[in-house]
Parts: sequence; C-alpha cells; structure tokens
Amino acid sequence: MAELHDLTARELAAAVRRREVSPGEVLEHTRARADALDERVGAFVTRTPDVAAEQAREATAALDAAGTDDAALAALPPLLGVPLPIKDLTMVAGVPMRAGSAALEGFVAPVDDGVVTRFRQAGTVMVGKTNTPEVGLPCYTEPDIAPPARTPWDLSRSAGGSSGGAAAAVASRIVPIAHGSDGGGSIRIPAAACGLVGLKPSRGRISTGPYGVDGAALATNGVLTRDVRDTALALDVLAGPWPGDTYQLPGPQTSYLDACERREQHLRIGVVTTPFITPDAPVHAQAIAAVELASQALTDLGHQVSEAPVPFPAEKWLPFLDVWSVMAATAPIPPEAEHLLVPLSRWMRERGRDVDGLTYANAINAGQQLAREAATAWADVDVILTPSLAQPPPGIGQMRDDADPEADFWAQCAFTPWSSTWNIIGSPAVSVPLHWAAADDGGPVLPFGVTLGTGLGGEERLLSLAAALEEAVPWAHRRPPVG
Repeated sequence: MAELHDLTARELAAAVRRREVSPGEVLEHTRARADALDERVGAFVTRTPDVAAEQAREATAALDAAGTDDAALAALPPLLGVPLPIKDLTMVAGVPMRAGSAALEGFVAPVDDGVVTRFRQAGTVMVGKTNTPEVGLPCYTEPDIAPPARTPWDLSRSAGGSSGGAAAAVASRIVPIAHGSDGGGSIRIPAAACGLVGLKPSRGRISTGPYGVDGAALATNGVLTRDVRDTALALDVLAGPWPGDTYQLPGPQTSYLDACERREQHLRIGVVTTPFITPDAPVHAQAIAAVELASQALTDLGHQVSEAPVPFPAEKWLPFLDVWSVMAATAPIPPEAEHLLVPLSRWMRERGRDVDGLTYANAINAGQQLAREAATAWADVDVILTPSLAQPPPGIGQMRDDADPEADFWAQCAFTPWSSTWNIIGSPAVSVPLHWAAADDGGPVLPFGVTLGTGLGGEERLLSLAAALEEAVPWAHRRPPVG
C-alpha cells in the first residue's frame, strides 16, 4: 500500500474498510504529519485530539460490529475513519470558533452546523479547525490571530482564501480532504493557489440548515481535495435538504460519484480570458497558458471550443460590493470588540452600515438580473472556461494593505476577476489544476488552475468533464516541495 498520506479520501476509506489500517493508525499518522508540517504551512488554528480520538474509536467500533459480513461492510459510512478538518467559520459543538478574528476570542460553538453533522454521518474524523482570514472576507489567509496559510508549492506565497488553511492541509498531505466554504471564490481560489480541486456547488445544492439561513445566498459549503472523485463523493455526502430550506434542487441521476464515470459528448465550451469585473487587470501568461492547455484537451476529447463573450459590463458587478459590505456588517462581532478587527474588516463593515435598505434591495435585484444577462450571453455554450486566477498566488503580505483597505479590496478583485460571478448567479463552478509552470524565470513551479462553470444544477456535467480532464492531463503525480 502507498504511504497513507498519498491516498485519496476514497482510497483511505477503502483501506480502513479492508482493515489494512485502523482508524486509530490513520489518526496517529495524521497527527504526526500535522506536527511536522503545520507550523510551515499554517493549516490549523485549533487541533482537536480528544474529539478525533473519540471519533476514531467510534469508527473502529463500527468496523468491529460489521465483522466480515460483506453486506454490513458495504453499509458502513463512505468516509469511515478519514480525517477531515472543518474550516473555522463553521461551528463544531464544544470547539472554539474564532473565524480568524481576535474579536471572537472565547466563543465556543454550542452546536454542530449541518455540514458537520453530514460529515460525521459519513464517518469522518474531525482533527481540527482550519485557518481562515477574519470572518472570511479576503482572498488571502493572513489573520492576526494565527500564522498565514501558505501554499506548499512556494512557502513565500499565500495559500489563498478564505479556505486557505483547508487548502494548505490538503496540498501538504496532512489530510486528503478538508471542508471549505465559498462566498466569492473562497474554495476555488485556494484550490488554484495550492494545486487542488475545488467545486462551488449550485445555490440550493448544499443546505445552510438546520441553523444557518441563506441571506444574500452567495455562500455555500464544499470541500478541497486532490482529485475530482473525492470532491464528487463529498457532494454526495453534503447534498440534501434540512427542514425549512429556501432553495432546493433535484438530486443527481444516481450519484455525483457516478457522474465522474459518465462522459458528456460534444459539449460547446466557451472560453473567456478577459476579466469580468476588472477588465483592465493584467492576466499572467501562465494563466492564459492553462486555458490554452485545457482548450486543447477538451478539443481532443471531442468538444467544440470557441470564444465566448464577457457576460456583462464590469460596472454592473458593482452592486456586489454593497451586498458584500452588508454581509460583513452583519457578522456577529461584539460591539466592545469592534476595535480588534483588522482594517479591511472595519472598512467593509463601516461601508455596509452606510448601505440603506433601498440600495441593498436594488443590489440584490441587480445580482438576479446578472444571472439573466449571463444566461443570455452564454446561451450558445454549455460550459464556460476561464483562468481560475489572474496571477500566481501573491507573496505573504503582498496583497494585505492595512493602510488602505479599499485598495486592498480592489487588488483582491484584480487577482480574482472571475470568481464572484458564479456566486452572484448561483451556478456551479470548479477549479482544476491542469497547468504547472514557474511564474518567474528561475522560480519554483506553481499550479495554474482553470475554472469550468455551467448552468444552475449542472454539477454532474462539471464533475464528468473535470474527471475526463484529470485523466487526459493527470496531476496526481505532482508533489509540492513541502509535504
């Protein structure tokens, strides 16, 4: 058997089920990896050894109860014994949650959020909470309360954000899979920065229940993984309603994992390399090269690839800033702790408090109108292909600008000029790590991701296409210098 840390989540679960390794041994291996690597990559903000040990014992008891009965073994949870950390924007009962902020020091979650319950039902072992920027706002993970999350491909560069710690944990092979969430690109950005697969599901695919609400309905949960099929299996685990959901979508034909084995034929792929929201932002040559590689691979797979239009004028995106600011302003920060926030959070919250009700309502309407404009602009294609990021991951401290938080925000937009559109229109999008190259002469090899997006409810199509690309242009053999 390969080294435990090189196994995918599915392979590790299968090894546990075959009793080639015990849940306790998997946990000890994961602890050792975290001890050796976490300080370098900044993956975790909280480790939970007692919680993990208890869950590993529960997994062992489930295995013992199944014995050698094939039917009982097949009925075991699909990720039994697999270590899976939770992003520190999500509640795990009895575990501190600081959401990247000194202002939330001392808060201990009273309940498990719904996705945590789903992961527990799937048999995962919760080994800790992963690093995130303050209340998940920026696309880099450099909180004041923890070391920055770094991509293991170049420790001088950011792992992205806001699921940066999750991406660092998976890319450095501490764990095979990690929970993330995405309100403006926060799964896909770190996936691209760290050479991983990151899917933002459709609005309504993964419920915010039983405790969360949809609000502006920009954000959704998901995972970061090293291969497409692990992402598909996680979607099978997480998709499903809770009582009182505002949005619900029909489920897959069979399962999302099965979709990876199906091959869509003769799709029309529309390519856009012009930034949507910052049209003058420079796009790195290797980001373009990644799209060219993907285009050729898709053509070789029998699909029709052609240029597609930018879906709307950049100025029509601006109402998103009002929505994002109001979301920041509604973060549950105690008033007496407001001064502990970083400048970007304070600027965003102050801006959000100045957005009146009519302006906010109009911004929500504008986002819904963008969904219609994008559908019209892309009516002649089945899938949109873009770079995932306009540039390679920035150096630690390069993008964060405490002296000018508004400039910080617009620098983030120039770095991620395609990401938030998929949150606004509610459609699914996945980043996959097809291309690897040095960003500068003599520099280290870095991943350059491409993003595939499609219409609402189209996860099966995206997973099928991403799995085909993974076979055509494999990346599993690539190992970062750290990990």
